[in-house]
Amino acid sequence: MRLTVIGTGYVGAVHAACMADIGHDVLGVDIDTDRITALAAGRPPFFEPGLSGMLKAAVDAGRLRFTTSLAEAAWFADTHFVCVGTPQRPGSGAADLRHVEAAVDGLAPHLPRSGYERVLVVGKSTVPVGTASRLSTRLRTSAPDAEVAWNPEFLREGCAVRDTLSPERIVVGAGSARAEARMRELYAPLLATGTRFIATDPATAELVKVASNSFLATKISFVNAMAEICDVTGADVLALAEAMGADSRIGPRFLSPGLGFGGSCLPKDIRAFAARAEELGQGESVAFLRQVDEINTRQRTRTVDLARQLAGGSFAERSVAVLGAAFKPCSDDVRDSPALAVADTIRRQGAQVRVHDPEAVDNARAAFPALQFALEVSKACERADVVLHLTEWPQYRDLDPAALATVVRSPAIVDARNTLDPVAWRSAGWTLRAPGRPRLG
Repeated sequence: MRLTVIGTGYVGAVHAACMADIGHDVLGVDIDTDRITALAAGRPPFFEPGLSGMLKAAVDAGRLRFTTSLAEAAWFADTHFVCVGTPQRPGSGAADLRHVEAAVDGLAPHLPRSGYERVLVVGKSTVPVGTASRLSTRLRTSAPDAEVAWNPEFLREGCAVRDTLSPERIVVGAGSARAEARMRELYAPLLATGTRFIATDPATAELVKVASNSFLATKISFVNAMAEICDVTGADVLALAEAMGADSRIGPRFLSPGLGFGGSCLPKDIRAFAARAEELGQGESVAFLRQVDEINTRQRTRTVDLARQLAGGSFAERSVAVLGAAFKPCSDDVRDSPALAVADTIRRQGAQVRVHDPEAVDNARAAFPALQFALEVSKACERADVVLHLTEWPQYRDLDPAALATVVRSPAIVDARNTLDPVAWRSAGWTLRAPGRPRLG
């Protein structure tokens, strides 16, 4: 099949490359000419494991190319995926839909001249419920035979290629049997491997994404709330989470206590969902999401407090090393990064802060130019009074605490992700603090 992908950011670039990989002819569209140039040369504009080789192979094979022209997109295919961003609206928790509307409005006038009948516009962007219906009305003023369907993405940064090619489920909200049949045909190579296809209406498909993210965010904030209780009772939150997760009704995933969630999805999605519920007169139904957001934000303050304790009660004239800048491992994405928020708060309280990250240093430096950065862990930790472990990259878990102790001024570490081996670090002479854990060292 031939299809276009409008918007070649994180979701769009991955979707375009993966659809080309399973055999479709794909045209990626974006207004960012520098991004289009890089993608056309087979270079992804961000770090994502497995994407670079797949992208270059698809471009070299001629199954994937890129353009800045929506007119060209209209002529290329009769199925168009909209993958543009929906950031948080300035001054509000609501989603900003300007990019989605611009993509649909820009495409619509070209559709009647494309020669295709029954054009299908498929949304993958995360949007408030009711968006598909509204876009359908706008689209049909220019293209009466065009349909809108919604096919939410469930990608995890760092696992996006695998999540696209081996998804747990494919959800499609289509308004007609014709649209559903086309989507089943498009995803046929994935369905043949046993992937579940869930067909529903567009409104339900829109809700599936925000409801799922809200539930995951709630699990994370719940275990972090339990970590706060553990801190004042002497209980161990890791043992608590393990015991809770052993219950099949609860499960262990997303019960990892620590610094909390960040990135471009969970924070903005729960805020947008709460804002949309208010618009619908159902704000009380999801009022708990405000507390989920507050608990998550509070973990950053708690981490700063732990670090200040280890620094002797003040950051003035102290050197602090921060391990991690990306909001999660296996990514260079620093949007709403808890690690950088903590690092910058400590800097503003008087400390000299040096940050290390295996992939995200360039993005972090652009976002927080007042921070200092190091390309080696040893350089970041050199003569540090406190070390903060803030992004759970595997290489940080594999650090030799005895060797690192010879580099720092004071062997004190905050394990804000609760993934380091406390026995190994304590045996090497370190004082280790972690949220929800008994004091170690």
